[in-house]
Amino acid sequence: METTNSLLAEDGTTGSTLSANRGVMLEADADRIFGRIARRLIPFLFLCYVLNYIDRVNISFAHLQFRADIGLTEASYGLGVGVFYIGYVLFEVPSNLLLRRIGARRTIARIMVLWGLVSLSMMFVQNTTQFYIARIALGIAEAGFFPGIVYYLTSWFPDRHRAKVMSAFVLGIAVAGITGGPISGWILGNAEGWHALHAWQWLFLLEGIPPVLVGIFALWYLPDSAATARWLSPAEKELVAREIAGNGSAASSHTEHFGAALRNWRVYVCAFGYFTITWAGSVLNFWAPSVIRNAGVSNPWHIGLVSAVPYLIGAIGMVALSRHSDARNERSMHFACCALLASAGAVLLGTAHASFVPAIAGLALVAIGYLSCTAIFWTIPASFLSGTASAGAIALISSIGQLGSLMAPTAIGKLTAITHEISAGSYLAAFVLACGAVVIGVWMNNRSK
Repeated sequence: METTNSLLAEDGTTGSTLSANRGVMLEADADRIFGRIARRLIPFLFLCYVLNYIDRVNISFAHLQFRADIGLTEASYGLGVGVFYIGYVLFEVPSNLLLRRIGARRTIARIMVLWGLVSLSMMFVQNTTQFYIARIALGIAEAGFFPGIVYYLTSWFPDRHRAKVMSAFVLGIAVAGITGGPISGWILGNAEGWHALHAWQWLFLLEGIPPVLVGIFALWYLPDSAATARWLSPAEKELVAREIAGNGSAASSHTEHFGAALRNWRVYVCAFGYFTITWAGSVLNFWAPSVIRNAGVSNPWHIGLVSAVPYLIGAIGMVALSRHSDARNERSMHFACCALLASAGAVLLGTAHASFVPAIAGLALVAIGYLSCTAIFWTIPASFLSGTASAGAIALISSIGQLGSLMAPTAIGKLTAITHEISAGSYLAAFVLACGAVVIGVWMNNRSK
């Protein structure tokens, strides 16, 4: 090494230049490896999330038909949407802590198989009580999936790649909306009476089988970590470990243990921020079909097609805003601006929900803000958490935040039942989103790096 350096020095190349060139080469090698990891992991995880979201929100289409069959009111529908998150919240932290023990591969497979079976069982629901029970069971089955994937991805990618990687994963929400809406609409419009079953029963059956199959496949396909990935060489595994470790050591304020994370005020600020995001998700995922129908579209197939438009626009906006966040290496103000955008969309939805073009524009703004916030948000806690704290605290933040998913549909459903329109619920969601923008924009600005 000394001989090499002296020869370079004789040629006029300084030691600092050599170090800088080596650093550039190492970063280029790392980016190439992380690109290969992304191409291996993200498409599969993306597929898992698409299936997850379709099975979670297909209720928004099914209820257009089955509410008459099981005696479901608008208020009881909102409550049924919300009670899903009771089991989800209670079991989310235990699921992520278990992931640390048994690995991501078995955890993801377990969750997918269970939720697919429970989602499929929704076809047997005959009354409101059974509807509530099935929704709670679905929440228990799905608990830990999203925070588990977030933790899994942070263990593979350093901070400079995370918003881009998370946006690729969260794109699954948009694709679920783009594809799930038309598919659900087609099933509802064409499957009535097949083998003496209602169309909504076929909806749950046909959309519940794929996650079971993909979950079984995950046992073979997913590695638990870079250290166990057979498709990485020993040198590549070492480079990934060094990059992740270097990313962690760059911030002395990183929290290593779950007990310490529970005492970290930033965890609870982030939890409130995530709480507000879920209000936008509730408006978009559970009331979009109703909004579109009230705006003048009656055919289920056409409702499904139109419902894809806001998700498509939201996906384009999310990719652009996430890349901009990565390029600027700034998170909190990007989150705040996106939350305000979703808030503006909710206001527009409240003022003009009965008119087709303004209604779709409002849903599109909510979609851009919601998807972008979700992708950017998870880079914030990852910047000050590591070790066991990362798995547990990410699940804790998600659990607290998901209380919004319990409160939002319940409140919006009750307000809609009272006023016979979504305006009051939209304005409430807009207010909550604006509060989230202020809290994250002020309290986490330059404090989580």
